[in-house]
Amino acid sequence: MTATDPATAPSIAPPTAAPGVRRSDPLTTPDGAPWDLLVVGGGTAGLVAAHTAAGFGARTLLVERHRTGGDCLWTGCVPSKAMLAAAHAAAAARRAPRLGVHVGDVHVDFAAVMRHVHDTIARIEPVDSPERLRGAGIAVAHGDVTMTGPQSAVVDGEPVRFAQALLATGSSPSVPGIPGLAEASPLTSDDVWDLTELPGRLLVLGGGPIGCELGQAFARLGSRVSVVEAGPRVLGPEDAHAAALVAAALRADGVDLQEDVSLERVEGTPGDLAAHLSDGTVLHVDRVLVAVGRTPGTHDLGLGSAGVEVRESGHVVVDGALRTTNPRIWAAGDLTGHPAFTHVAGMHGSLAASNAVLGLRRKVRLDTIPRVTYTQPEVASFGVGTETDDPSHTVHRVDATEIDRAVAEGDTDGEVAVVLDGRGRLVGARVVGPRAGEVLAELTLSAQAGVSLRTVAGTIHPYPAWSDGVSKAAVARTREELARPLPATVTRVLSRGRRRWVQHRASAAGATRPAR
Repeated sequence: MTATDPATAPSIAPPTAAPGVRRSDPLTTPDGAPWDLLVVGGGTAGLVAAHTAAGFGARTLLVERHRTGGDCLWTGCVPSKAMLAAAHAAAAARRAPRLGVHVGDVHVDFAAVMRHVHDTIARIEPVDSPERLRGAGIAVAHGDVTMTGPQSAVVDGEPVRFAQALLATGSSPSVPGIPGLAEASPLTSDDVWDLTELPGRLLVLGGGPIGCELGQAFARLGSRVSVVEAGPRVLGPEDAHAAALVAAALRADGVDLQEDVSLERVEGTPGDLAAHLSDGTVLHVDRVLVAVGRTPGTHDLGLGSAGVEVRESGHVVVDGALRTTNPRIWAAGDLTGHPAFTHVAGMHGSLAASNAVLGLRRKVRLDTIPRVTYTQPEVASFGVGTETDDPSHTVHRVDATEIDRAVAEGDTDGEVAVVLDGRGRLVGARVVGPRAGEVLAELTLSAQAGVSLRTVAGTIHPYPAWSDGVSKAAVARTREELARPLPATVTRVLSRGRRRWVQHRASAAGATRPAR
């Protein structure tokens, strides 16, 4: 397997932020009054907030320092899932013989893969563009925002007044101060998409969701990948069984997985790097990809002048309604310290803008936030984990070997597990396997809406679908409930009564039937 020679490969430079000349709208309203809502940041949270506010008729100004769309569009969800699609396709081709399909040697054209990544960004970009915002009645400006007071700011030195403001400046990849790491020109999720040549040897620092996803992807595309995780195992927030399944999958893809060790120093230059680990191991690699967390983008906003309190971590202090310590300023997305997911940022933007513009007090619900690691197998979960030590919790599991779709596709490394509290309410779930994120959605909605598993069990599920695991878990729970003393007694009484009634009707019919 080889990568396309960068000297002969066609250009795969990322698309520009927006076609034409970048322009900014006026920073004042037509009548000179303060903006109803100033949105600082044009990522997912800011975009949703601006559209929500404008939809309510609020005069809204969105200011973005770089390009609208945020990390999700340019460096996060969109490019990573486009690369994962290519990597998973390569893996599927290699695994096809187990189903009787032989495709020969698998060749990866890395330049074509990266073109697919950037073409995907370009196709989605118009949805998040300044033109789309302006079409919705939102004023858009580009520049750096600095707060100057409780209801005032400047954008590149020009004053802006607002009645309410929403901070949505997101976060950026963290790069630890490990000796020699900065000199090694480490890659992050911000710039890994600029690669034009597949790294022959890649060290991924961090075994969280991003590290596992990209580590598996690069391994499947042909890199020799080492993943170094300082914690005892990859995917630390997930349950041990799920983490073990992902770890096994990474190793099956050829990843050298180093758990419970840390990177102490890096020597050399890109293309010839020596990574020294805490256990004495030295890894010789071409590049290092850092995936050890993110830093909130609050350090240069002048929040102190606006009366907005910031934690030592850099996250903004917010209440349950996403209001900061300045009652006229709200915050949404990564900088709140809530789970740093695009879907959380979008919900935050809608909720905070509604509260700011309409005077509502809707609160964020944290117990049903789903999270998905898009490795193969996928890991999707929410709420209380299956390793709960609360004695009132019960866990019901359905192994993938009991899911007929998994058996048919020969993909039985996974399970569906649900966690119930002492009152039988769904408080957590975990799905491991293909399309786990989609399968989890039904369980997340059930928990959010307070729907019982008995209702889920009584819902007709398509067969054979991956959601059959959810149905089986719900049916198992319902049967367990029916086996309890009181329900079991009631059903036995009803069953016996029904049998006697049928026998009586049959006897009565025989007695009245005319003799022949």
